[in-house]
Amino acid sequence: MNYIDAHVHVWTPDTTRFPLAPGFTREHMMPPSFTPEELFKHSEPSGVDRVVLIQMSYYGFANGYMLDAMQRFPTVFSGIAVIDPFAERPDREMQRLAALGVRGIRIRPGDRPIETWLDGDGYEHMWRAGAELRMAMCALIDPNALPPLSRMCARYPNTPVIIDHLCRIGADGTIRPAEVDALIGMAAYPQVQVKVSAFYALGQKQPPYDDLLPMIRRVRDAFGAERLMWASDCPFQVVSQQYDASVALIRDRAEFLTPEERAQILRGTAEAFFFPQQE
Repeated sequence: MNYIDAHVHVWTPDTTRFPLAPGFTREHMMPPSFTPEELFKHSEPSGVDRVVLIQMSYYGFANGYMLDAMQRFPTVFSGIAVIDPFAERPDREMQRLAALGVRGIRIRPGDRPIETWLDGDGYEHMWRAGAELRMAMCALIDPNALPPLSRMCARYPNTPVIIDHLCRIGADGTIRPAEVDALIGMAAYPQVQVKVSAFYALGQKQPPYDDLLPMIRRVRDAFGAERLMWASDCPFQVVSQQYDASVALIRDRAEFLTPEERAQILRGTAEAFFFPQQE
């Protein structure tokens, strides 16, 4: 069985063709290069044959390099873009990107007050367009950002939502049961899915990542495997650890999963949403 990696960033050292956003320099690019070809050296030996690309912050709102990779490898990549939520009509940019195969938009609080991070006309346009286009709002958040997300899910029940990296629970080294409770509370909204990902950055942050299994089991119990998707968060997974260690946590070590659930998390959920035309 082959797998789908639902969260990977790529970038190129060619900053002439693909300029960096203001505030970023080559020194910010670590590693200096992570092209699709460099990704494949890690992913293919583990049986990963399709990948969801996430627009990298180095490029700001210019999604050109991600779109270029999607065009060069049309059967391999889907994409999640970054747009300006404070533009006058961000939904129009969503329509353009949807026509190019983009299936989600990354959202994050940034430096906004956490209680109101999703307020504003731009986000209203985006959530309405997400329902119309079947384009997910992909939230890179900590647990304290869940209440505003929950309110938007209640208001826009037809807008797909994907929460990245287990809501980054354990990023400070401690997995707090109350934060896990907050995440699994989002299972009340049928349109919400969760990426089981970025193991190198959570809990003890060391393979084989067994300390994350109790949290993953609780999330599975709440959402079901059909609403969970595995991802590596490359290249950061492979800076000092191995790609296959991330796959192995779900493939080999999560003994509470049935074979069907493993297949769903490692491929089926991401396939259904990001590659519906290839099912």
